[in-house]
Amino acid sequence: MQKLEAVEAAKAIFEEAKDWGVWHWLIEKRRMRETADAAWAALAECEKKVKAGWPPEWKKAFKEDEALQAADAKAKQAHADAEAQFDEADRRMSTSMARGGAQMAIDAWTMREKFIRKLETFGRQQQAAC
Repeated sequence: MQKLEAVEAAKAIFEEAKDWGVWHWLIEKRRMRETADAAWAALAECEKKVKAGWPPEWKKAFKEDEALQAADAKAKQAHADAEAQFDEADRRMSTSMARGGAQMAIDAWTMREKFIRKLETFGRQQQAAC
C-alpha cells in the first residue's frame, strides 16, 4: 500500500493540533473535520480497490479469517472511539480531550492502514495458493 496523501496530510495536521489552545481548536474545527473525513474516504477507497479484484472464494475466506476480522473490528472501534472523543471534547469545549482525540485519530488511521496491508498480503497468499 502506498502512502495516501489525504491520510498523511491529516496525520500532519492532527499532530500539530495536539499543541493548540482552545481558540485555535474552535477556529480550525471545520477544517479538521474535513481533513479527517478526506482521510477516512481515502482509506475506504483504497480498501475497496484491494478487495475489488477478489474472486468470491477469496471473499469467503476473508470473512472466515478470524485474525483479519479482529483487525478490522479493532480498527473500526478505534475510529469510533476517536469520533466519540472529539464529540465529547466539542461538547465540553475541552482542549485536553481534543488533543487526546487527535492522537486517537492518528492511531485509528494507522490501524486502518495496517489492516489494508494485511488485506493485500491476504490477497497475495490466496493467489499463491491457487
